[in-house]
Amino acid sequence: MKNTLFTFSLIIFAACSSSQNTASKETENKDNTTKYAATITAENLKTHLYIFASDEFEGRETGKPGQKKAVKYLKDFYVSQEIKSPLGGDDYYQEVPAEFLNKNARGAELKDSENVLAFIKGTEKPDEIIVISAHLDHEGVKDGKVYNGADDDGSGSMAILEIAEAFKKAVKDGKGPKRSILFLHVTGEEKGLLGSKYYTENPIFPLANTVCNLNIDMIGRVDKAHKIDSNYVYLIGADKLSTQLHQISEDANTNYTNINLDYKYNDENDPNRFYYRSDHYNFAKHNIPVIFYFNGTHEDYHKPTDTPDKIEYNLLEKRTRLIFYTAWDIANREERLTVDTAVKK
Repeated sequence: MKNTLFTFSLIIFAACSSSQNTASKETENKDNTTKYAATITAENLKTHLYIFASDEFEGRETGKPGQKKAVKYLKDFYVSQEIKSPLGGDDYYQEVPAEFLNKNARGAELKDSENVLAFIKGTEKPDEIIVISAHLDHEGVKDGKVYNGADDDGSGSMAILEIAEAFKKAVKDGKGPKRSILFLHVTGEEKGLLGSKYYTENPIFPLANTVCNLNIDMIGRVDKAHKIDSNYVYLIGADKLSTQLHQISEDANTNYTNINLDYKYNDENDPNRFYYRSDHYNFAKHNIPVIFYFNGTHEDYHKPTDTPDKIEYNLLEKRTRLIFYTAWDIANREERLTVDTAVKK
């Protein structure tokens, strides 16, 4: 009888210890997530965006001198943060040749351009890749007016820089992500999603190894539908290829940011068809789960008045942190995301 009681006590003790260890790890992970998310600040985003969307960058039109200044700015940032290129050495550019651009472009003849890539290698599952993307280009100069593209897509481009810096700080503390993360700034979005098309047709890492794509295109402003309550972001595509990705996104928001997630444009019958109109779609076509983060269009959309002084930086900070929290979960969970619905082309 005594032996039986002793054995039973050991089982109870082991179970309690295991439960406590699990709870402790969960608490530690949440503390770490919050710690690194806090490094994403409105002040940093504003500093970057006032440069990236300045007149000096001439509207960042694909292949033009202003776009070359933009890619250099992105590269210089990654070098300063000691975030390496997946291409090796000092080469952060995936060249996108004019021949490809002009074969697929809408409109004017284009010159050679480039995507910008930076990379943090995973600690446990380095061959599984999370892609966080935004387009670096905009519409250039028209009739002597600079189309700065502060929201479209300066906001997404600068959000990636802050997310990358947060992950790098985790790496330096020995808390790097289990999976690898590719920070992908694509060119030619305004000409027909060309940079992302080129990447997915000429991937640096096999598409079969790409876990998901979190794509950011305009997250710094508020549309007319949300003038009264600006605490929102539109999410598009999260449930189309992976119901698990949708739930992870929901949980990240519930646990950390409490933004109103608006799924209006996720409707298959939505006439705007935004699901097909940004760079994530070139990943979705290959059955890779995606989320498209978007604030909707506004009165300055594709106008020279889309300037950095009109960005709501505290809101941009909050939305950027949501993306970071979602990426952190995907990067550090034990199992890879499941794909459980068919791609729709």
